Amino acid sequence: MTEHISSNALIYAILSLNSEIALQKEYLDSPDISIDERENEEEILSDLEQAFMEFVGLYKSRCKQEKNLPGIDELLTSQL
Repeated sequence: MTEHISSNALIYAILSLNSEIALQKEYLDSPDISIDERENEEEILSDLEQAFMEFVGLYKSRCKQEKNLPGIDELLTSQL
């Protein structure tokens, strides 16, 4: 990425992906998903988790530069 991503954008991306992962896992655990859909939905979950980890890596690097940002654990457990 050549463009600078703001800290707020990283936070929103991480929180959004975290929520989407939870929803996707819930959907995969539900009886609503057909066997035919399962493989595709599992791939979607894998992609979401990969994106989440990449943004977390960026955020951790940003936390080293900007000491006023909450840690990743605090960010993920806080109530907004």
